[in-house]
Amino acid sequence: MSNIDNNLVLVLIDAIEHNKFAEALTAVKGLPSVDLADILEQLDPTLGWRLLECLPDRADVFSYFEPEQQVRMAREFPRATLAQLVSEMPADERTDLFKRFDQNQRDILLPALAHAEREDIRRLSAYVEGTAGALMTSDYATLQKEMTVAQAMAYLRDEAPDAETIYQAYVIDDKRRLLGTVSLRDLILADLHKTIEDLMISDVVSADVIDDQEDIAKKIARYDLLALPILDQYRVLVGIVTYDDAMDVASEEVTEDIHKSAGVSTIIGSLKDASIGLLYRKRIFWLVLLVFGNLFSGAGIAHYEDIIAANIVLVFFLPLLVDSGGNAGSQSATLMVRALATGEVVMRDWLQLIGREALVALALGCTMAAAVSILGYIRGDETVALVLALSMVSIVMIGCMIGMSLPFVLSKFNFDPASASAPLITSVCDATGVVIYLFIASKLLEDVALAAV
Repeated sequence: MSNIDNNLVLVLIDAIEHNKFAEALTAVKGLPSVDLADILEQLDPTLGWRLLECLPDRADVFSYFEPEQQVRMAREFPRATLAQLVSEMPADERTDLFKRFDQNQRDILLPALAHAEREDIRRLSAYVEGTAGALMTSDYATLQKEMTVAQAMAYLRDEAPDAETIYQAYVIDDKRRLLGTVSLRDLILADLHKTIEDLMISDVVSADVIDDQEDIAKKIARYDLLALPILDQYRVLVGIVTYDDAMDVASEEVTEDIHKSAGVSTIIGSLKDASIGLLYRKRIFWLVLLVFGNLFSGAGIAHYEDIIAANIVLVFFLPLLVDSGGNAGSQSATLMVRALATGEVVMRDWLQLIGREALVALALGCTMAAAVSILGYIRGDETVALVLALSMVSIVMIGCMIGMSLPFVLSKFNFDPASASAPLITSVCDATGVVIYLFIASKLLEDVALAAV
């Protein structure tokens, strides 16, 4: 927050504490809802809700609060105020809020809501998390095919205050089965006496209520839609998913992949509000697992301890070589995880990609080998330089192959490819690199020693 915003917070606290709500409303007049939400989140929940309930667009402001803040502030609301606020929220947002409440809060809220809103919350909250049903909203505009354009425009004018969007209206029959869609633009440009059936598009892109929310986001992006209609098993229109909700899903999925790529098991929510215990639980599994995984590196070193003792210069280059394999493998894995996530590649592309990656890895390895062999010659001799060059090429190639293939393997067994995280790739490549390096060193340096004898 800027200094001006901090001063505004102090002004609001003083105004609310002295019941000068007109002064407080004047101070925040003209502020965008998202900025106003940031300011209110800095207030004590008791003070925040007293100002919030005076705002004309309070439901919009409330929607920008962090989920944890929404729950905390809802505890401060009187039941009637909370019920009024929830009734003003879009259907999908109030359902999400309801799911975050504990059972006691739910029991308090539901009886205070109107019957239609109560049943809508119960219906939407029954869908499994992560599906289209849990993401969709029931606030959408519908039309009948028999309507004229003039009738449709008048109808949409009445529907607009309660609809999530009116830029796309959905044409349904008496059983609410989806017949087509018509855009507001087409309605504005059409002759007023034409019927909706004349204008509507019958070939509608839609999704099933049980489809995964990530697939919904991809479909909206692929077809560049403002909203995607969601149908049940009987092809009945039960809701829509808007593009802004799809963007939220895409952001969540990217965050989840980033967490997994760092060895964090699942999304931890807001990092600022996460407890020490939560952060510990989400990170400890992979760290402990990788501790035991790194034992393979130690076992490789122990197996070749004689050659290391006889050629101590090898230790100097050990971190350089194994880290190069891990870095190359992490690059390959990151590219592949992203390509699988966006649908650019599928399982049948593996052979083609692995062949191309081998050529790229060979070029990378040879370039890096040329650089490291110079250091090997300076620190050792021609044989050490040759060991380093051959090891670098082999380690980089193996690292790239592992990084490229592991996401495919995980995907094949229905695991998230993002689990091919940088720590996992690095640990696998480290153990492999140690064995490759010391194996090549043992063969070449032993041959040199025998020749000298």
